[in-house]
Amino acid sequence: MKVRVPASTSNLGPGFDCIGLALRLYLTVEVSTEGPPSPGCDLVVQGLREAFRRVGRRPPPVSVRREEAIPEARGLGSSAAARIAGLMAGNLLLGEPFGREELLNMAAELEGHPDNAAPALFGGLVVAVRTESGVVFSRLDPPSDLSLALAVPDLRSDTSAARRLLPEQVPFVDAVYNVGRASLLVAALMKGDLSLLREATKDRLHQPYRESSVPGFGKVCEAALEAGACGVVLSGAGPSMVALCFGGGREVAEAMVRAWARFGVRAEPMVLKPDLEGARYVRLQG
Repeated sequence: MKVRVPASTSNLGPGFDCIGLALRLYLTVEVSTEGPPSPGCDLVVQGLREAFRRVGRRPPPVSVRREEAIPEARGLGSSAAARIAGLMAGNLLLGEPFGREELLNMAAELEGHPDNAAPALFGGLVVAVRTESGVVFSRLDPPSDLSLALAVPDLRSDTSAARRLLPEQVPFVDAVYNVGRASLLVAALMKGDLSLLREATKDRLHQPYRESSVPGFGKVCEAALEAGACGVVLSGAGPSMVALCFGGGREVAEAMVRAWARFGVRAEPMVLKPDLEGARYVRLQG
């Protein structure tokens, strides 16, 4: 079987651990019970094993073949995509006992948070929060003319290390600041009001603490805004940068790449549209 899962950008500034957007950039995985088995440390295999564990069955050895397009360790949801591919493959092998919401709960437990897993599964823009009884989420279609300009640097980020940069407590004023911006962000994207995005993408919960690990962060942001971006954020834990644009976006992406070059960082420009479908099975050829 083949499973195709989109990349995702999470947080979008103030929506730490709860807002994510699926992107038209994909991990395609072929899973087979024939051929040499892949190692247990493979995230696809981990996802498949979790599906079998939930029903109390022993998983078969599987061979995993990937068609990689999502850069790993760049803040674009590569680990969530791989785990979801495995969960969906396992679910199909089991006869699909689990619905999408159950798969989301499993993925969120494996990932530790739902902000990449939810848009990767459902597509579009998703606000998702973990509760004692599972993930509660709401999905919406982003504006049709929204484009995402990305600069993906030749740097890698470890999510666990990026989380260690964050404080255990934040000032009350910063919490209030982010509640307002996260609410404004969702409202702006629902209405397609680009004029709100520069303010709505500001953050005080994670980006200020992670800037030190991203060379030239401030200058890359400035370059994106000067080139016409409506807002620019760190993608997930970084180090990729994502600018929200209405219309094109190529000039914005290239401006971010040039800004990074001044700090000796090579980066790849991308312009992507949101993915609206989410993870899906792909028909095998032949």
